[in-house]
Amino acid sequence: MTIFLIWVIAFVLIAYFANKRWENGVSQGLDKMLPSVLKTHGGNRYLWVVALAVLGATTLIRPVDVLLVAILLAVIALVVMKLANWASRIAH
Repeated sequence: MTIFLIWVIAFVLIAYFANKRWENGVSQGLDKMLPSVLKTHGGNRYLWVVALAVLGATTLIRPVDVLLVAILLAVIALVVMKLANWASRIAH
């Protein structure tokens, strides 16, 4: 229960400060990092604030879990890319 309360407090604080600083840097920072399809251009403010708050709070509470998920997703992406490359070579 304690970890849940800490997560909720971190979520609320991150969401509050991301929402407060949206116009002065958060939106521009997201636009620099994201591909053109996902760029915010100042829109979808609350969706991105909630997503950032969930990721930030989870990273603060369980950093190893987030790291392991990131590594797992990178390995899966690498395998898919290698299989696609192999399949395209066979098709030609």
